[in-house]
Amino acid sequence: MGLSAPAEKQALLLDLVACDLSTARAHTALSNLVATLHIGTLEAAVEEIKSRRHDVLIESEGMRAELARAESDVQVVEARIAKDTERLEHTSSVKDAQGLEHELESLRKRRADLEDIELAIMERLDATEATMKGIEGELGTAEKALLEARDNETTETARLTGEVMATGTTRDDIVASLPEDLYALYERQRERYGVGASHLRAGITSASGVALTESDLQTVRNASADAVVMCPDSNAILVRTAESGL
Repeated sequence: MGLSAPAEKQALLLDLVACDLSTARAHTALSNLVATLHIGTLEAAVEEIKSRRHDVLIESEGMRAELARAESDVQVVEARIAKDTERLEHTSSVKDAQGLEHELESLRKRRADLEDIELAIMERLDATEATMKGIEGELGTAEKALLEARDNETTETARLTGEVMATGTTRDDIVASLPEDLYALYERQRERYGVGASHLRAGITSASGVALTESDLQTVRNASADAVVMCPDSNAILVRTAESGL
């Protein structure tokens, strides 16, 4: 003798299906949150910008050291110029004066060259600092986006987890009201075929989306309201309602 259960109890299986589908969707959403919110991409972007910032910082520090050396060289040359100028002012030797003037000419040229070098370094340093400012702006934007994504992950995780718990409570209430053998069959078919119950609506089974043949429909029509009928396409429990078109 086949399994039987009141039609209203069989109809509750559709609510059970809805709970299971909702829970499955929530679990899928939870497992895909990081990808959905592009957190991995945002993390990679932040790290890439930080790497560029580090490279520019090293470059900038090198330029500052180069500028400091050039400034030091200028100071040394200026000290030599001051010393030779003083010696020139106090020498009475024409030969010494000619030598000092020649050396001063060389020192002034050297100072001019060093000042040109200083200027070039400062221009490069200004450009590097402008680049650094742009990178800092990029980093701020990327870090803000990453923070927002992580906040959204936390919020969505809490929401979806709460949804799973609430659905679980609803499901427990439904299961408690079902005959044990009917629920056991539902679980067995769900484990084997992925769905435990299928709604027959207008002659079409919801589990497979396939219209039953006239022969199958006639078999369903001939079954009593309490008989538990299996869907010939999905092997799920076929739930009949006023929408079934029988």
